[in-house]
Parts: sequence; C-alpha cells; structure tokens
Amino acid sequence: MPAERIATVTRTTGETSVKLTLGIDGRGSSAISTGVAALDHFLTLFSRHGQFDLTIDAHGDLEIDAHHTVEDIGICLGQAIRQALGDHKGIRRTADVANPMDEALAHIAVDCGGRGYFVQRAPFIEGSVGPLDTDLVRHFFEQIAFEARMNLHIVTLYGSNVHHQIEAVFKGFGRALDAATQIDSRLEGRLPSTKEHIES
Repeated sequence: MPAERIATVTRTTGETSVKLTLGIDGRGSSAISTGVAALDHFLTLFSRHGQFDLTIDAHGDLEIDAHHTVEDIGICLGQAIRQALGDHKGIRRTADVANPMDEALAHIAVDCGGRGYFVQRAPFIEGSVGPLDTDLVRHFFEQIAFEARMNLHIVTLYGSNVHHQIEAVFKGFGRALDAATQIDSRLEGRLPSTKEHIES
C-alpha cells in the first residue's frame, strides 16, 4: 500500500470559499456543509458508497443561485482526487458500474489515466432537487473530470424521477471511482499504462 492517499484543497474567490478533504482509503465517513442541502445529500451518498472519507465546508453566493458553489466544489473535488492519487502507481485505473435507484438506472465509467474528458448521454429528465438543477449536476461532474484528469462517462439509461436519477449517478460514481482507485497487487507498484506515464 502506498503512502496515505489523502488530499486537502482550498479555493477562495470573490464568489465562494471552499475547503475540502478527501481520503481515498476511507470508511465512507463524511461531514459536508455546502449550503445546498440537496448537494450535501448526494455527496454523502458518494462518500458512503465509494468508501471515501470526505469533509467539505463551503460558502458561496447562494443569494444569486447555486451555480458558483456547485462549480467550485466540483473543481476542488476533482483536484483532491488527482492529488490523493499521487503518481497513480499500482491502481486499477478503470472501472464501470451500473447503479439502480428504484425505477432509475445509471451507468458510470471512469478512467483515472491522466486525461480529462467528460461525456453524458441520455440526459436527466428536466427538473431539480431544491436549487440543484440537472444542468448544474452535469456541470459539477464535468469539473470533476477535467480537474481530476480522468475520463468520466455518465449514461442515464432511464428513470421517471429526477431525484432518483441523480442519486443513481452519485452512488454509481462513488462505486466506480472506488473500484478504479483500488491497488492491484499484480501491478507490483507499476503504472497501469503502456506509456509508463500518467499526468498527475
């Protein structure tokens, strides 16, 4: 097992203030305060289902809307994932998960290979959970993908309840990222790349 895979990221702008700590090899404990109750709920699910330890203290210009807060938390979470993974040696790197939530089903695929790319197909049905609308959810994951330098593909296969669709995605992302970041003893500490190089 490599050194403890934990990262703390802070970000302060004229719009938000965010402090986030992520432990890759955690137990799914979380303490999350973003000012957006729906985002707190979904990030708690991500933490629990991915077995990541996650603390977030965020303050933003919510009197306008939730955009800047959600965006900057996505930026910080992506940066924390990249920093916590360090040189990426020994990790499985890729994983995918199909995650149900009642009538909704989402398929999430990740590749922690040093290249940021985001694709969402079969978008959410229109709607929101509190101030968290579906376009913000898409933008949140887009920020994570580019800041973490990972490929992230989200396919919302079906569902008739927007809350359930979003919940399926957050749980599935946690589970897929957990699987991709596991240490594979067969690699014996090598990089999971024929290039022998991953941007970190």
